[in-house]
Amino acid sequence: MAPVCVGGAMMLALVSASAETLYGPPLLLHEGSARTYVVMDNGVPSEVGVEMDRAFTVAVPPQGAHGGVTMPDGRSTFEYILDMPAENPTPFQHVTLDWNPHGHEPDGVYDKAHFDVHFYTISLEERRAIHTDDPAFMDKAGRLPAPEFTPAGYINPGVPPVPMMGVHLVHAEAPELRAQGPEPFLQTFLYGAWDGRLIFIEPMVSMELLTGEPDIFLPVPVAERYEPQGYYPGAYSIRWDASGAYYRIALNDLQWR
Repeated sequence: MAPVCVGGAMMLALVSASAETLYGPPLLLHEGSARTYVVMDNGVPSEVGVEMDRAFTVAVPPQGAHGGVTMPDGRSTFEYILDMPAENPTPFQHVTLDWNPHGHEPDGVYDKAHFDVHFYTISLEERRAIHTDDPAFMDKAGRLPAPEFTPAGYINPGVPPVPMMGVHLVHAEAPELRAQGPEPFLQTFLYGAWDGRLIFIEPMVSMELLTGEPDIFLPVPVAERYEPQGYYPGAYSIRWDASGAYYRIALNDLQWR
């Protein structure tokens, strides 16, 4: 995969003047807030994402903090659950904004402070059932989606399944994973699977990138088929809005797939 960056101004030009934005309820953290949103363009969703203000990124536990949920690699993550807008024409049922002050495995790649933004196509109850208490936990983890339901180039890197998440699939040619001359991780794009299905889409964004006030738009591989059918992205973006002092981490180019 060799994505190219496109300025946010070019991306916004793809949205018509008649577009409206639907918002989910805000989640407050000290002086900061985060919420989901869906951009509707002529009655059709064109973008779904998370909007968080700079105060939210300051309010999360400091880099190196402990607490929250302990991950399989022993590091801590802090999960913030975001509800979707009341009117939600996308296949995504809820979003989690997961703050990793230590990063996570694999070491030397993603072990820097970052946010994992999980867009789940399953309910919160289904997600909570992904647990090591399930006798079939490892069997379900081993059942990956059929090739036609897996975006081209995505593989299981052999990292252990994560309770209440599933199995993370990475792109084999992601810049930060190259065997020769890997690039430092700033952002990347994952898919997630469980029991033979794709169940989440996940942009990962480093705090280092956010500090630089990004304006990034990147295409992503798509699957031949999706279950459930719905509006799925062909790109994602990470943007800083100086006028509103907030970041948007979004799935873009939504098409019925």
